[in-house]
Amino acid sequence: MAYKGFDLTGKSTIVTGAGTGIGKAIAVGLAQAGADVALIGRRLEPLQETEKEVTAAGVRALVLQGDISDIDFHNRAVSETLAGFGKVDVLINNAAVLFKGRIEETTEEIWDATMNINLKGNFFFALAVGREMIKRKEGKIINILSNCSFVAEHGIGAYCVSKGGLLMTTRCLATEWGPYGVQVNGIGPAFVRTPMNDPVLADPHFVEWSTNRIPLHRMGQPEEVVGAAIFMASDASSFVNGAILMVDGGFTAC
Repeated sequence: MAYKGFDLTGKSTIVTGAGTGIGKAIAVGLAQAGADVALIGRRLEPLQETEKEVTAAGVRALVLQGDISDIDFHNRAVSETLAGFGKVDVLINNAAVLFKGRIEETTEEIWDATMNINLKGNFFFALAVGREMIKRKEGKIINILSNCSFVAEHGIGAYCVSKGGLLMTTRCLATEWGPYGVQVNGIGPAFVRTPMNDPVLADPHFVEWSTNRIPLHRMGQPEEVVGAAIFMASDASSFVNGAILMVDGGFTAC
């Protein structure tokens, strides 16, 4: 009998930040593995483009336009996913923002905008979904972290702080919710070419430094994160909890 541990047929998933970059790649990848996907993001047009690719895989898509920094949106998004799909098996907490600049130039506005999405938004969205998973005694939450969860990077200080907090969020939820059958894990990409990273990728010195710092001597592509997401979302990771799978070309190994 063929191994079916990576088959997501019948799974109901939510992906935040699904309009572009890593979120879009993961949403399409989950669909191609058989999962229905609820697509969350702030801009409608990119979500609709992702929706086309998801439904082309022969599964259901649900577009939920909203901002995860809005706590009131969380319960509505979960309710609409339950109404559309009947359950939530997997949450991919991917939405994030990044502001480039020297740390001493960080304003309260930049700090709040970063934390409200990268940390507070992801934390409370996990809680909204997790409460439903606890009722069912099963579920998987996957937080998209970063090499910056572990290593301080020059010029993106608030982002690094937020991703460090999301790392601890992952471990705390995994510890508290494991007894309910809810697994919480993280994926840590590094220097992936996405629209969010355009500000840092526009700096040739940063690009040269980062590619030399990565043992593979290149940056990643969004599609290279998909396999890790499918693994974490599937039955293949049934005994994985509180773990971080780095997809960073070896950056954090150095």
